[in-house]
Amino acid sequence: MGEKNRATGRNNSRQQRNRSNNKNRRPKKYGGPSPEAIYTRNEAFIEEAKTRAEERFEVEPRKMGFPEDLEEAKSFSFEWVTNPVPLRDEEAASKIVIQRGEFGWLSEQRVDEIGDQIQDLKINLDQSLSLRSALLQQKTVYSHHRMRSKGKQLRRLYEEGVSVVDLSRKFDFPPMNIFRTILSEKGWSKARIKTHFKEPSKFKKREREEFEKAEAADRVSNVDQSETHEKADLFEEVLADWFEQKGVRLRRQPEMVAEQNQEHGRPIRTPDLLFLDHVEINGEPIAWIDAKHYYGADVEFQRKKMVKQMTRYIDEWGSGAVVYRHGFSENMYIPGCILLDAEQLDLTRLEANPQS
Repeated sequence: MGEKNRATGRNNSRQQRNRSNNKNRRPKKYGGPSPEAIYTRNEAFIEEAKTRAEERFEVEPRKMGFPEDLEEAKSFSFEWVTNPVPLRDEEAASKIVIQRGEFGWLSEQRVDEIGDQIQDLKINLDQSLSLRSALLQQKTVYSHHRMRSKGKQLRRLYEEGVSVVDLSRKFDFPPMNIFRTILSEKGWSKARIKTHFKEPSKFKKREREEFEKAEAADRVSNVDQSETHEKADLFEEVLADWFEQKGVRLRRQPEMVAEQNQEHGRPIRTPDLLFLDHVEINGEPIAWIDAKHYYGADVEFQRKKMVKQMTRYIDEWGSGAVVYRHGFSENMYIPGCILLDAEQLDLTRLEANPQS
């Protein structure tokens, strides 16, 4: 009996310590490490990337994507002025653009509210809305296991008549992911779920209605991402045209995808632009460029994805650049890359396109 009381006392003490620690724990600081800290940790890698870019035409066998009959490379140098968003303003905007249970496209009224609230910040509305997308993606990924752990509860409430959208508001998980989880709890295979999501007419009446409402309320996990891809493709074209008009020879991503599919059975490394000439931007050697039709937020999930993707290109061709359609945070830094915004480009074609 005494041992049981001592065990109970230890458990109570542990719970009190945990409560105290949670109470005293400071909120996690917004943003990642500073560019200076990242550079210091990766200085050797960065210098090697520059050397690899400068010497890439001299390497045998030829680097991936270089044609056999490649003529001698010319040299081009560009100055590209950028205007990064201060980290403190991005942090302030991050607290404005996200609300609990809000995963869908925003109403005009809500967009106007955000616009009013960021008026005194050095971050514009397009940047803020793109930041919201990055934060929602991270929230979706990082909450996935917690959502799955509530699968049985979600299914029970759904079968009691609670809608998927209401469950999303209650638990703060994306509607489409909740719907997937409910179907999985009901014994549906991934293949069956995928088939029905592609052909919603296969659903019974309630499931079809729930799918349509969940899809409409979820811009992160929804099925149809075609509009996003169309915007990104047009931005890549604008960027490639800009360099070609300056006389720079390059290869575009679709060419490299087709070539690698034929040679390797799948795309291996396909930046949006691969330069066939020596290009310097702001004094840095640039072997390739990737175009991103969004804001380069200092958000952990997005940053990790970017570093992983760009490192593949750096390993093959050396240092490169990323051009963000809506600019980027001053605290964003990718070793072996320079970051650029789109202020240098003529975006008339994008702005004239109603889909952009």
